[in-house]
Amino acid sequence: RPDPRVFADPVWPGQIAQDGLLDKGYALARRWLQPARDPDAFSRTKAKALEQAGRAVDEKPIAPEVVVSFEERVSAGGLAQPACTGCGDCCGGCNVGAKNTVALTYLPDAVRHGARLFTHARVSHVAPGVSRRWQVLAPPVGASRDAADPIVLEADTVILAAGSLGSTEILLRSRDKGLAMSETVGQRFSANGDIIAFGYDADVPVQAVGVGHPMKDGLAPVGAAVSAQLEIEDDTTLENELCVQEGVLPSSLAPVLPVMFVPNGRLLGALKSLISGVYSGPLSRLQTFFAVSHDSASGRFELNDDQLVLKWPKASEEPVYDRMDKVLDTLVTGVGGSYVKNPLAGSVMGHQPATAHPLGGCAMAIDAGAGTVDHKCRVFRGGADDTAVHDGLYVIDGAVIPRSLGVNPLLTITALAERAMLHFLADYRRSIDHEPATFDAPIPVTEPGRVLEATST
Repeated sequence: RPDPRVFADPVWPGQIAQDGLLDKGYALARRWLQPARDPDAFSRTKAKALEQAGRAVDEKPIAPEVVVSFEERVSAGGLAQPACTGCGDCCGGCNVGAKNTVALTYLPDAVRHGARLFTHARVSHVAPGVSRRWQVLAPPVGASRDAADPIVLEADTVILAAGSLGSTEILLRSRDKGLAMSETVGQRFSANGDIIAFGYDADVPVQAVGVGHPMKDGLAPVGAAVSAQLEIEDDTTLENELCVQEGVLPSSLAPVLPVMFVPNGRLLGALKSLISGVYSGPLSRLQTFFAVSHDSASGRFELNDDQLVLKWPKASEEPVYDRMDKVLDTLVTGVGGSYVKNPLAGSVMGHQPATAHPLGGCAMAIDAGAGTVDHKCRVFRGGADDTAVHDGLYVIDGAVIPRSLGVNPLLTITALAERAMLHFLADYRRSIDHEPATFDAPIPVTEPGRVLEATST
C-alpha cells in the first residue's frame, strides 16, 4: 500500500479520502489476491546478496508480500493451487499455478456467476448504440481496425479494463469517432518511477536466473521473482522514497542473456557465459533490480495513424532516474559488482527508461477539466457541465491512477477497482457475495472451466 502522502496529493478527487471506501477496497483486494511472504526468503542466495548490498546504504531488506502461494491452498476463485516451487519464472508467467493471477481469482468466479469470456477479438472503440445504450466494436484479431464486419456487442453498461495502454487507446479512438469526453484523455501517464537495472559480476553468488518448470537438472530453486526488498524512506520528501527489489530473470531469457550484455563492447566478460552458460560464471553473479519511486506523470498518449504512441520528450531526464542510479550504483559497488542500466537501452529500446508498471492515461479527477473519469471511474462527458458523466461507461484499471504510487501497483489497482464496484452496487441497488468460492471437490488450476460443473459449498 502506498505511503499515505500519495493519496494526500490534491491530484486525486477528494471523495477518495472522504467516503471511507478505499480502506474497504484494500481489504477486499487482500481477500482476493491473498498476498503472502516467502517463508524461505532469506535462505535464497539472491536475497542474501541484497542483504549484503544493503549495508552500503545502511538498510536491511524485508521479505515483502507478493501474490504467490507458498503452500498448497485454494484460491479465492475456488481453484486448488500447488505451492511455489521457487523456479523463479514469475515474470515470464507461472507454469506451476502458484501465482494468484486474475485467471485464478476473479475470472473463474465471474464465470461461475454467469460471465462469458471471449478471445481472438480486440476492442476498437465504444459508441452510443441505437437500440441499447452502448455498442462495443471489436474486429477479429488479425483483421484491419476498419474491418467492415467487426463483432458488435450491445450493453447498458460497459467497463473498460484494458490497462493504461489499452483503455486509453480505446477512449482516444472513441473520441476521434465522435464520443464526447474530456480533452485530458491520454494525459498524466506515469512510469511509476520504475527502473530495471543490473549489478554485474558481483563478488558474491546471486543465482537470479529462473531454472524452469520442471527444473533444469542439477539446479536448485532460486525463489520467487521478488523475495526481498529494501525500503528507503524519507519523512520529509515523498519523491525521495525508493523501493529496491531483487528480481529474477525468467529461464526463457537464459539463452539470450549473455548476448544482452555484449553489444558495443560494454561487458566483454559476458562472452564467458556464452560458453559456460548463465548458471555459472559472471552471469551467475548477476543481480537484477526492480526499483520503484516517483516520477512527474508527464507522459501523454496520442493516436498517430490510428496507433497509440507515447509522447514524453524528457522522460529520461526525470530527476528520479538520477537519484535511483546513485543508490543502485552504491548497492552494486558494495558487493563488488558493476552497475549496468537496462542492457537493452541504446539498442532494442533506444535511450528511454523502461517500466513494468504503466499507470494513468484516463486519470481520475474532480472534473473533466482535470481528468478523464470521476472518483467512481465513470467517464466524463466534457462540455459545459464539467462534472457530467456518461451513464454506464466506466474505466476501471490502472489507467485511472493519476500519479506514481512509489510501490508495485497491483494491490492499489485492485483496491480502486473494488471501491468503484462498491459505488456501482450502491448506485444500481445491487448486492454481491464477497465470500471466496468453495466447492465440494478441488478444481485444479489446469482446468478452471470446471467451475461451471462443480457444486458450491
